[in-house]
Amino acid sequence: MNFLRTTILIAGMTALFMGVGYLVGGTGGMTIAFIVALGMNAFAYWNSDKMVLSMQGARELDPRSAPELYDLTARLAENAGIPTPKLYLMDSPQPNAFATGRSPEKGVVAVTRGLVQNLSMDEVGAVIAHELAHIKNRDSLTMTITATLAGAISMLAQFGLFFGGRNNDSPVGFIGTIAMVILAPIAAMLVQMAVSRTREYQADKDGAQICGDPLALASALGKITRMARRTPNMAAERAPAMAHMYIANPLSGQRMDNLFATHPNPANRIAALEAMAGEISGGGGGASERTQVYVDPDRPRTTPNWRTPGTRPRDAGEHRGPWG
Repeated sequence: MNFLRTTILIAGMTALFMGVGYLVGGTGGMTIAFIVALGMNAFAYWNSDKMVLSMQGARELDPRSAPELYDLTARLAENAGIPTPKLYLMDSPQPNAFATGRSPEKGVVAVTRGLVQNLSMDEVGAVIAHELAHIKNRDSLTMTITATLAGAISMLAQFGLFFGGRNNDSPVGFIGTIAMVILAPIAAMLVQMAVSRTREYQADKDGAQICGDPLALASALGKITRMARRTPNMAAERAPAMAHMYIANPLSGQRMDNLFATHPNPANRIAALEAMAGEISGGGGGASERTQVYVDPDRPRTTPNWRTPGTRPRDAGEHRGPWG
């Protein structure tokens, strides 16, 4: 079913890309757009994860720089039944995270510095569990390719603004081109956002099951949402087509649970998780009884310095996140 949904989504985005090409350059423009879309789909399948990480300024972490984060992720990945993904750190003060990779074997989880500095260990683990759910369900491939095509559609529409109205092959003329510049990116956004909202609800549910604590994920979503409203994420602002990949909307401004939302309403997501916790508690599982899947209690606690290659070590008195 995931494969079918992915195929339909990519086909729809490709058709939209071809339609914009037709409006820009007629039949010849549509043919060129089709060839470009095929090439982009192939490129996105193999390289979109690297492109997204680069655009978001993410740097790979290693087990020496963040041992507890690696241990936490490995335990959660074992619970999810997938290989431990690579970990990346984004140097943004806004707490947030996203997953990418074309398969569970190539999975990547990227977290911001603001996430590990402002959330508790349980909350960080719950966020990572949410991203692992995306990887397990292969949402990360779909969302990354969709972001790539949506960005390309926006660029092609802008290209049409300068050349479409002057091109004799264009069937719409200058006025039609202006309408296309406005409507094509909106259409692309509607497709990717509709899919993203559905997948976020499912990832919340699956992530809560992976970490064993729906309330930790609910608490994390509340903190992330509140802080994201007042803390800009400049990398995300420069690439808004990728906003739907994050666990919470990283862009400035408010979003409601409607047609144009990048994510479901946080209050609705939190309510669903609280209801899930109540069902677990009512069944005798005790949502408030932490499953202790995150940290080995027999291992001495260490303080990660969150240092990535090419950056300086942290000063002794500098804030180091939830473990320091």
